[in-house]
Amino acid sequence: MPIYEYECENCGRRYEVWQKITDEPLTTCEVCKGRLHKLISQSSFILKGSGWYVTDYARKEKKTESKESSSKSSESKTSSKE
Repeated sequence: MPIYEYECENCGRRYEVWQKITDEPLTTCEVCKGRLHKLISQSSFILKGSGWYVTDYARKEKKTESKESSSKSSESKTSSKE
């Protein structure tokens, strides 16, 4: 369940509430009965594991370059032996 943040327009109190997406948003402050509005907060979303640009795509370019250079060096070794 996501955590939603609310702020009271009357007293300034802030709330963090665990709610289902389908739940109705809160409208009244528990302390002063003032009007609440939902805040947009910064997420702590982090991409981890394989399948993301930083870990996968950047490495593939390096691997293909190293394979090309190793195949060129092996070709030159075989041609020099003949």
